[in-house]
Amino acid sequence: MTAEVSGSGARTDGPARKAGTWAAVVRQVPPGVLRLGALGGLLITIGGMGAGAVLRRDPLLSGTILNAVRYGHGRDLATAVVFAGVALLVCSWVRLGRLVRAGELGGRGVLLASAAWTAPLLIGPPLYSRDVYSYLAQGAVALQGYDPYTTGASALPLPLGGNVASLWQDTPSPYGPLFLLLAKSVVAVTGDNVIIGAVLMRLAVVSGLALLAWAMPGLTRHLGGRASIALWLTVANPFVIAVGIGGAHNDILMVGLMAVGVLLVLDGKHVRGIAVIALATAVKATAVLVVPFLVWVWVARMSGPARHRFLQACAVGGVAFVAVFALSTIVAGVDLGWINVLQSQTPLLTWMSLPCAAAELLYFSIGRHVPGATHEGFLGFFRSAGVYVLAVVLVRQWWLARAGGVEAVRRGAIALLAASALAPSVLPWYFTWALALAAAFAWKDRWLAAAAGFSVWMVLVTLPDGTIVARWHYGSANPVVWWSYLAVTVLVGVWVGRALLGRRSLWSLLAELRPRKVEADRPALIVEQPQAPVAEQPPTPVEPTPLDVEEDAAGGSEATGKQRGGTGG
Repeated sequence: MTAEVSGSGARTDGPARKAGTWAAVVRQVPPGVLRLGALGGLLITIGGMGAGAVLRRDPLLSGTILNAVRYGHGRDLATAVVFAGVALLVCSWVRLGRLVRAGELGGRGVLLASAAWTAPLLIGPPLYSRDVYSYLAQGAVALQGYDPYTTGASALPLPLGGNVASLWQDTPSPYGPLFLLLAKSVVAVTGDNVIIGAVLMRLAVVSGLALLAWAMPGLTRHLGGRASIALWLTVANPFVIAVGIGGAHNDILMVGLMAVGVLLVLDGKHVRGIAVIALATAVKATAVLVVPFLVWVWVARMSGPARHRFLQACAVGGVAFVAVFALSTIVAGVDLGWINVLQSQTPLLTWMSLPCAAAELLYFSIGRHVPGATHEGFLGFFRSAGVYVLAVVLVRQWWLARAGGVEAVRRGAIALLAASALAPSVLPWYFTWALALAAAFAWKDRWLAAAAGFSVWMVLVTLPDGTIVARWHYGSANPVVWWSYLAVTVLVGVWVGRALLGRRSLWSLLAELRPRKVEADRPALIVEQPQAPVAEQPPTPVEPTPLDVEEDAAGGSEATGKQRGGTGG
C-alpha cells in the first residue's frame, strides 16, 4: 500500500491503487516530448564532435574530412547544431514541466523522459568542460606511482597529459580518495585511450544520477515536496543532463551519494547515513557541509539532556565518518594531501562567484579611476571578504537548524547554495549541490519558474567548449558580441520561466500594444440586439467524483487533474 497525495502536494494516509506498468507510463508521456528531447540530446552529441571539449588530436577524426567540423566554418556549424539540440531539449523539458505541474504525469514518466534524453550523451564527446581529461590524468598519475596530491598532469606523456586544460597542467588533484580510486581504475582498464576513458568516466557519473533519482521520492516524503517535481528539477533538468552528464562532472556522483545519505538519516538510519555522506566527501569535499546539519536531525530524536544528546551524536557520527573516510583513503593508497591542494588552488574568475562579480563591476566602473587601485587588489579583497561572509552564513544557518527535522535539511541546502555562490571560484555545475536537496521541498510557482529559468541560463552561459560567458572581458573578443549574447541568455531564461507557468510570452504582449492603441482611437459601435427569453431550468445536481490517483516514482502516488495545477507551495 502507498499513500495518497492531497491537493496541496503533501502525502496523506490512505490506500492507493496498484502501481501501473512501465508500458502504461510510456503511453502517458506524449511521444513528441520524448522524441524531441531525444533528438535534442542526439544533436548535442553530434555537434559536440566539433564544438565540444574535443581532443587535441582525435584518432577517430584526424586525417579525415570530418575533421573540418573542428575548425572555421565547420566549427561554427557544429556549434549551431549544439544550440539547436539545446533548444529542443529545453522546449521538451518545459512541456514536461507543464504536465508534471498539472498532475498529468508522475515520477516514472519523468524518469522515462530523462533516460531518453540522456542516452545519446553517454557516448558523446565531453561538453562544456575539459574536466574529464583532468580526471583521467589524475588517475594515471596515481596509477604510475606518483602522488596525485603533489604531481600534476604535466608529468604524463600524450595523450592523457596533453588534453588537460593548460590552467590545470601543473595543478595536483583536489578530489577525495574514493574518486581518485575510481579514476585510477578507469585508466587501468582503458590505458591511453582517452575516448573510451571519458565514456567510462561518464558512466560512473551517471551512477550518481541514478542514486539521486532513487533517493528523491523518499526525500520528498520527508520534506513535503512532490517526487515528480523534484525529479523534473534534477534528473530531467537540461542543466544536469547537458552540463553535468555531458561534462562528466564528479559533482553529480557526489550529490547522488549525498542525497542517499540524507535520506538514510531522515529515515532514522543515522550511522549509515553519515557513512554514506563520508563516501560523498571522499569524492568531493563539499559534501561534508551537510554533516553538521544532519547531527541536529539526530539530536532531535534522542532523549535526555540537550548537551548529552549533542555530544553523543557528534561522537558516534564522527567515528562513523572518520572510519569510512579513512578506509577509502587506505584502499585508494593516498594520503590527506588533497586538503592542502584545496587551500592552494588558483581560483577561476567568473561572475557566478558573487565576490568576483562585485570586484569586477566595482573595479571597471569606479576602481580603475582611483590612483593605486589594481584589478588583482580588488579581486583579492572581495574574495577574502566572501570567505568571511560564507563562514558567518554557514555558522548562522547551522545554529538556526538546531531544532532538527525538516528545518535542518532546509538550512543545509541554504548552506550549500551559499558555498556555491560565495566561494572565490564558482563554476556552473556547483549549483547542483544545493539543487539536489532543495528540489525535494514544496515549491511555489514563482520560485519554480525562477529555478527553471536559472537552470537554462546556466546551460547557455557556458559555451560547448567550456568557455564561460559570465565575465567582464575576453581579451581580443568583440565585447558587443558577447555582451549581446549574455543579454540574450537572460531573456531566454525569463521566457522559460514564463512558459513553464503557461503565461504569454513577452513578444506577444509587445505585439499587442500597437493594435490596442489603434482600436482605442476608433469609435466603438455598439449594436444592441434583442435577446430571446430563456426559460428557467432547475439546476442539475453534480455528483462529486473521486480524485484520480496515479503512481509516482519509486512507489509514491500523486493526485491528477487540474486541481493539482500548483506545485505544493
